[in-house]
Amino acid sequence: MTNHTKKSSSTIKGISFLLLALLIMSLQGIIVKEIGGDYPILEIVIFRSFIALPVSLLIFRMEGNRGLPKTKRVGLHSMRGLFLFLSYTTAFMGIAALPLADFSAIRNSGPLMITFLSVIFLAEKVDYKKWIVLIIGFVGVLLIVQPGSATFNIGSIFVLISTLLYALVVLITRKLQTTDSSAAMAYFSTLVYMVAAAIFAPLTIMVGENAGMHPSIAFLFHPWSMPTFVDWLIMSSLGLIWASGMYFIARAYSLAKVSVVAPFEYVGLLINILWDVLLWQIFPTPVMLVGAAFTIISGLYILYRDQRPAPIVNSGIPAPVQKGIGD
Repeated sequence: MTNHTKKSSSTIKGISFLLLALLIMSLQGIIVKEIGGDYPILEIVIFRSFIALPVSLLIFRMEGNRGLPKTKRVGLHSMRGLFLFLSYTTAFMGIAALPLADFSAIRNSGPLMITFLSVIFLAEKVDYKKWIVLIIGFVGVLLIVQPGSATFNIGSIFVLISTLLYALVVLITRKLQTTDSSAAMAYFSTLVYMVAAAIFAPLTIMVGENAGMHPSIAFLFHPWSMPTFVDWLIMSSLGLIWASGMYFIARAYSLAKVSVVAPFEYVGLLINILWDVLLWQIFPTPVMLVGAAFTIISGLYILYRDQRPAPIVNSGIPAPVQKGIGD
């Protein structure tokens, strides 16, 4: 098998893992919108983490490992777990105030953030054509959101913060994948996530919910209550979603370059549009469909460019290929 064939196979696997993760993680938004008005976000997170931790350990064992995951990079794992905790907490706060499609559209500014940060911090090479298609994808997101046509919603700010933090998580994942398995990353991130939620929960309880709070903020400070058995099962299912989703995301960004995999996060928008239609009969507008087409086309173009073999120059010697993190 040639190096180009190996690279193409790795890229396709990475994209496939990301698409599977997006489908799995989209279920979180549905659950949060359904039960978020009855419980505070950190209560939901803690219940989820209690399930996610053993599930991530099971995945670690299924990879043929024994005992508990070990690492020499505790600092990076702690940072990754904390950023994930803050990213998904602010994301859920945004979901409380926005339709799933709007939430997903704002989150789809992530690939541009990831690529920009990967150039700054990881020195990954991105040519001007990739920048152009990434910008086109971002324009597609703007067409979907139509920022000048609606009243400002503070929930959008929480989603943007979440997106920036998630971009940092992706970069840390690229650093960790050289030494730690995807299952180990899922385990440590879940462990840190649970500890962070337990630390912040008492603070939110002391502040409490006040009348007139924006829905996003009220979701954070909602009074705690004992969940019903059905709601407990639903919260627990989030643990399965979290552990499996984080595992597949880690695998995706470990197998392929950030600048190639990241644009396919746009597909999450189409998934959430589908949920809006099926569950709440909210149909996308023509402008939203055009914007979605832009984002998908940009991702497909980057995949096409990445899988082309290196060009041949006149001397008969293959032109040097710019090395990226995934090479």
